Amino acid sequence: MRIVSLLPSLTEICWALGLADELVAVTHECDYPPAVRAKPRITRSLLPPGLSHAEIDAAVRQRVAAGLPLYELDTEQLAALAPDLILTQALCPVCAVSVDDVCRLAAALPRPPQVISVEPTTLEEIFDSIETVGAATGRQETARAVVTALRRRLVWIQHRLVGTPSRPRVVCLEWLAPPIVAGHWVPEMVEIAGGHDVLAIAGKPSFTVTWEQVAAVAPDVLVLMPCGYDLASTQELGRQLLADPALRDIPAVSHGAVWAVDASSYFSRPGPRVVGGVEILAALLHPERCSTDMQDRAAPVRPLSSLVS
Repeated sequence: MRIVSLLPSLTEICWALGLADELVAVTHECDYPPAVRAKPRITRSLLPPGLSHAEIDAAVRQRVAAGLPLYELDTEQLAALAPDLILTQALCPVCAVSVDDVCRLAAALPRPPQVISVEPTTLEEIFDSIETVGAATGRQETARAVVTALRRRLVWIQHRLVGTPSRPRVVCLEWLAPPIVAGHWVPEMVEIAGGHDVLAIAGKPSFTVTWEQVAAVAPDVLVLMPCGYDLASTQELGRQLLADPALRDIPAVSHGAVWAVDASSYFSRPGPRVVGGVEILAALLHPERCSTDMQDRAAPVRPLSSLVS
């Protein structure tokens, strides 16, 4: 089977199912596992390079409002690859090539491939998507084994947190300028990790808020997880953010409980590594009961002034 993956999370699922050799092309954003970087890239971003965090948000909103695409699919390369299966999604217009465009292009190929679109909004649906890919590729047993292993890791965390006397109030942000509350599976991740997400609604989309709204819910812990940013870049964005005196009255800021995490690896992609994200959150919220390797995964964010002093 010749597979084209148009989403990093689906590429990760394919790899977890032992389909590395069947992947004939991936997106320009696919970077895990590292070996996937040797695969042909079949998409590219249409946003100009070098934009700031706020400029990226403005450019994305402008293109989406105008009905313009954010990504371009190499149609000539797609035709030359002659895939049997294209994996994509319709959940987020910011994350991948439009599923309608994919279906239209696939139908025009000499030998139209099967197109499978997954739209998980919860952890359970992420597990379902793994089994969906397994069923489409003849890897049903492997998919079941992968999902079973992921579930067991979540159960272990829940057992560790039985009897926890308190659940910290948490706000997770998938963008910072403006602040956007991380929705879908993230509130569920916080809940399993022993916290209480005080803004987001489990299974519902992310949404934009103001910093005044963040302050009003008085989070004990603020987790910064901007989509598409690695840990070092998120730390830098966070330091700039905390330089704003208006944020100092937020309990998480005043108590030094602001954390940067590697969102692309463990939070924003609906694939197997979200369970690693739950492990990270559990270690942040309840270090006395849970621990995990935080290197390159999570780090505290300190204001620039405190770093200087």
